[in-house]
Amino acid sequence: MHRLSILPLAAALALAAPFVAPAQTPPMPKVAHDYKEAPAGKYALDTAHTGLLARVSHVGFSYEVIRFLNVTGSLDWNPANPGADVLNVNVETKAMSTAPTGAEDFPAILGGPKMLNVAKFPAATFVSKRFRAVDATHGKVDGELTIMGVTKPATFDVELVGAGNEFGRQTLGVHAETDVAPNDFGLPPPFFGPPIRLVIDTEFHKTA
Repeated sequence: MHRLSILPLAAALALAAPFVAPAQTPPMPKVAHDYKEAPAGKYALDTAHTGLLARVSHVGFSYEVIRFLNVTGSLDWNPANPGADVLNVNVETKAMSTAPTGAEDFPAILGGPKMLNVAKFPAATFVSKRFRAVDATHGKVDGELTIMGVTKPATFDVELVGAGNEFGRQTLGVHAETDVAPNDFGLPPPFFGPPIRLVIDTEFHKTA
């Protein structure tokens, strides 16, 4: 009895099957290794795919790796005129973590009034002044870096990791590095003596 009652339903589903729209499959990423493949427009930094590290000398014996956890930014991009591109990046200085050192309060020490003083200076920023293309995947970005209220010129060496269509959205992904002199920003020794290497890996997604 139950078998007979199922048969009409099964027949109806079979007849309707050709008319049911298939599930939409996201397009596969199409990655290029040429900055010109990223179309002009406004881009936003993807906080979920961003890592900002600072390698700081540990009194001359090793390097302490500090990761800043809240980085935001915007990019006005035109591959036909890199010199006119504008990048703005903002880093929340109190949102940081360090490699295990046995001192669980080390981020609090770094953020204290004798070091980064995050209560008084809650953000560090970088504002670009000029983009200089070297080749299809390398370039330099000159700008102004502000730490603890002090602004100094800085140049990032930038490597394009990939540009193109990432699951339906235009993406520009880069790796960038620069060295900064801690004394220029009033950062005290012994932790802040030799140059600090800043390393950033990030993606920008086109918004307009």
